[in-house]
Amino acid sequence: MKPLSIGIILGSTRQGRLSPQVGNWVKEMADRRGDANYEIVDIADFKLPFLGEGTGEEPGLLAWPEKLSSLDGFVFIVQEYNHSITGALKNALDSARDEWNNKAAGIVSYGSTGGARAAEHLRGILGELLVADVRAYPTFSMFTDFENFQTFKPAELHVDKLNIMLDQVIAWGGALKTLR
Repeated sequence: MKPLSIGIILGSTRQGRLSPQVGNWVKEMADRRGDANYEIVDIADFKLPFLGEGTGEEPGLLAWPEKLSSLDGFVFIVQEYNHSITGALKNALDSARDEWNNKAAGIVSYGSTGGARAAEHLRGILGELLVADVRAYPTFSMFTDFENFQTFKPAELHVDKLNIMLDQVIAWGGALKTLR
């Protein structure tokens, strides 16, 4: 069977964002496993207009569903802003529909409380999009996993949690592929 394609979705577009550091770490750890094809998918690259704005013909709006269709599952890098996910991530989720359906997702979150509130908020949205989010997910604290709140330096203990999450994403992603 062909290896699954898993997109590591960076959930922020803000200047100075930390999601690329976290996403690159996840990709590095995931690539060591050799069980799927992992790639960074940066929503900032698509320059998605806010839902209801624009002409609907913007290149990003056409490329976004195409990218999602090419993936069998996702790992969302989610930062907590005001107890929720970013507006950019919500917009990206809303800018496609069927392309999300019947796929698995893991969540990697960070923030002052590990991003737990944002992760829980994302779970409700994913359910509506028919994305099966897995139970295990690593949470990173801005106080202990980021040097000076800027440089990502995760504790070694997070590697086990990440691998458990990826095991679940691969298992569920393979099972759900039979539905598509």
